[in-house]
Amino acid sequence: MNILAAVIAGIVGTIIMTLVMVMAPKMGMPKMDIVGMLGSMFGAPPNRALGMMMHLMMGIVFALIYAALWAYGVGAATWLFGLVFGLVHWLIAGMMMAGIPMMHKGIKLGKVPAPGAYMMNNGGAMAFMGGLIGHLVFGLVVALTYAAL
Repeated sequence: MNILAAVIAGIVGTIIMTLVMVMAPKMGMPKMDIVGMLGSMFGAPPNRALGMMMHLMMGIVFALIYAALWAYGVGAATWLFGLVFGLVHWLIAGMMMAGIPMMHKGIKLGKVPAPGAYMMNNGGAMAFMGGLIGHLVFGLVVALTYAAL
């Protein structure tokens, strides 16, 4: 397993995924501001720099998990397994969104809306699809970047 390549792939994948989320409202999708949500975990208004650092850190951790799985023979760093890992990643992360209110100060104070499972409270089916597309893009970019490095 190439740890440096996984870290770089995680950073690149997270940046590309974040750009997709920024562009989503311009394509008729709901606003998916994970950076703002993460940045407001410790109070409002959101600290966007902290939110982006948290998002990048999570992207790096997931890329390291992907790379470790590939190193142990679970799939390979290919476009197909990138999409499969992105799908599984979204299934897990989407469910985790339902638990965010337990640890999010902004939600507890009523200053930030609770996203709900798969962010369904923040845009319904379109948010579900947007999150799925974002994670598929993340998995694809991580796999291709990791393989290239």
